Amino acid sequence: MSKFGKKSRSLRYRLWLGMCWAKNVLGPNLGASVDPVMKFSRYVVGVTIVAFPMTIYLITAQDTISAVNEMPALSLAQSAESISKPATQRETALEHGAKHANPSYVCPMHSDIIDKNPDATCPICGMNLVEVKAAGENGMIELSSVVMNSLGVRTGKVKRKTLYRRVDSVGYISPDENKIITVNLRTDGWIERLVVKTVGERVKKGQLILEVYSPKLVNAQEEYLQARALGNDILVKASKERLRSLGISYSQIKRLRTKNLVEPLVKIYAKRDGIVTEMNVSEGMYVKPSKPLVKLVDLASVWLIAEVFERQSDWVKVGQRAIANLPFLPDQSWEGKVEYVYPTLDPKTRTLKVRLRFDNVDEQLKPNMYANVAIFAKPRRKVLSIPREALIRTGTEKRVIMSMGNGQFKPRKVRVGIESGNRVEITGGLEEGDIVVTSSQFLIDSESSMQASLARMTVN
Repeated sequence: MSKFGKKSRSLRYRLWLGMCWAKNVLGPNLGASVDPVMKFSRYVVGVTIVAFPMTIYLITAQDTISAVNEMPALSLAQSAESISKPATQRETALEHGAKHANPSYVCPMHSDIIDKNPDATCPICGMNLVEVKAAGENGMIELSSVVMNSLGVRTGKVKRKTLYRRVDSVGYISPDENKIITVNLRTDGWIERLVVKTVGERVKKGQLILEVYSPKLVNAQEEYLQARALGNDILVKASKERLRSLGISYSQIKRLRTKNLVEPLVKIYAKRDGIVTEMNVSEGMYVKPSKPLVKLVDLASVWLIAEVFERQSDWVKVGQRAIANLPFLPDQSWEGKVEYVYPTLDPKTRTLKVRLRFDNVDEQLKPNMYANVAIFAKPRRKVLSIPREALIRTGTEKRVIMSMGNGQFKPRKVRVGIESGNRVEITGGLEEGDIVVTSSQFLIDSESSMQASLARMTVN
């Protein structure tokens, strides 16, 4: 017998054994035939008739028709179209099988109940689990409307928006240090009378605060009047400068010159509006120049000292807009600006202090109050953006789940820019008008990744 004949007989024998196994094992478990499948089966068996005697053909035809009943229905036209494709474009059996490997089944009412058994039921509600169709080569996954409603799938569009790089922080209200006034004497003396006596009193500019008796102040006034009486301009100028150095104002010197009479009690007036925050003196007390008597603070404008993280320190610049909110007035906000960025970092908290100024005409912002503040950097206008909840961060990449319509979803890698409020800038991977999933996207992404991995493992 020729070499070709031996190989042919050996091939026929192996095929015959396979058909017998299909008859005995698969045959009893397969359902009734479907007309398109019958046509496909006859076509396939007709191809094998050359290699088999008629008796074997009759057996294998029946068994083959029964065995392929569970295969996807294909028409002759579809089969011919598949065969006519180039070998590089044809889907292999392993690749096709990979798409249906290990399907998952999920409860329509309880999306956290997932099983691999198609006959499984939900232990909570008893409903039959619904198949989640496997992902294709590109990670595509398909969900029924029942599953989508159960999962609460929501979507959003890729839109062009004006975004601000926003820095959210907390801080505390502080008085404007440029508007703090400390009242003290430039010589020793005794407090004869206090007009402002308690902390918290409101003082107007030019208002009398206290009267003091000081021998040095009395002597300085006498020297000034004597110099004027002598008509010595040099002495007049020198005595006038001495009065100024002791804290006597020009208006008080003018009144002294007009009245030509020494005032034993020197009056001290407020130099600007403010509120008394410190009171360190009482009537009859002897005081020295080094002792601060009264401290006044003007709260018409205040500072807010905020702290930003080290990684955000380069985002904050002088002049940027800021909005502050206080916990006790959640519906009200104050708008201010960044006035100063401190040059050093706190070594313990690794934060950078930023000073902001806010107008406070109604004085609702009080020193030492805590506040939430948002600082807005230069805007980026008309950039592609998506809802922040649509972005999936895996640690190595960022992606979204795109809705392709008809219950089909596909993961897509994206490049992101700044975040502003509830929007994230997209610099690559999406186009305007694309639809992305904003709710339950993590479940869809997990299923897509798992099915795609199984498909690759099966093919390999």
